[in-house]
Amino acid sequence: MEKTQSIEDFYKTKLNWVPDNIRKEIGHFNVFRLDDFVGSHAKPVPYSRKDYYKISLIIGKNKIYYADKEIEIKKQALLFANPQIPYNWESVDDEQSGFFCVFTPSFFHHFGNLRNYEVFQPNGTPIFELSDEQTEKIKHIYLTMFEEIDSEYVHKYDALRNLVFEILHQTLKMQPAKKIEKQEINASHRIAILFLELLERQFPIEDARQRVHFRSASDFAGQLAVHVNHLSRAVKEITHKTPTQIIAERLLQEAKVLLVQTDWNVSEIAFALGFTEVTHFNNFFKKHLDINPTKFRNVIIS
Repeated sequence: MEKTQSIEDFYKTKLNWVPDNIRKEIGHFNVFRLDDFVGSHAKPVPYSRKDYYKISLIIGKNKIYYADKEIEIKKQALLFANPQIPYNWESVDDEQSGFFCVFTPSFFHHFGNLRNYEVFQPNGTPIFELSDEQTEKIKHIYLTMFEEIDSEYVHKYDALRNLVFEILHQTLKMQPAKKIEKQEINASHRIAILFLELLERQFPIEDARQRVHFRSASDFAGQLAVHVNHLSRAVKEITHKTPTQIIAERLLQEAKVLLVQTDWNVSEIAFALGFTEVTHFNNFFKKHLDINPTKFRNVIIS
């Protein structure tokens, strides 16, 4: 089983550095020129799953290996990569350029559900070949991303989220030159998708009286009427993570949002997230971030 590439792995492999506090942010976003990562000295893209999303404008002849399919890009295309499906690509000629942006799922917290879009669904269409006119439109969006991320505008990350959605909507209005035949979703896919949907329905937490009720793999297995071992195998097969890991990541994501965006005390946040004791919440938070919730709040807000 291949190792899932984390957002930290991406920075270490491609840039030999990792942004400060990358895991202590509520969400991460960055944009790059593909030209800086291609050529004779470029490292090959490993065939692997990533724990982040990536949208690439690829200009040049390439072969893309996505899930169980091989797709040829003859001139230029958009590639939508999500954390569920492994992929890589192989350059066919030396004339390569383009752009790409990377972002974690939590970057879009409270801003829309990326899994609702076909391009990010396990059986969706991930490759869209583009005309020259379409390519110029997408290029312009990426160039605007560079302007925004380098600006001092206080709401620049909201502007960047809008630009990602602009790429999504521009793409979905296009007719891809070559559509991929949709794979039949197998039983593991169905169970994993139902698990993720049920988990996500508990969020966002918008009232201190609201409470997360399903917090363990067995809780979800009971709701889905499957044995907990069957759920665990299915989720691990599709996501390469256990249900317990995914639940913990989602609780941590919501905890960070509530600590930064609300004035609720730590006890109220712990209760809303389903912890019976505030000490359990403190231990959970510190285990994952090496900092307790109160210090995290003070560091981020200060």
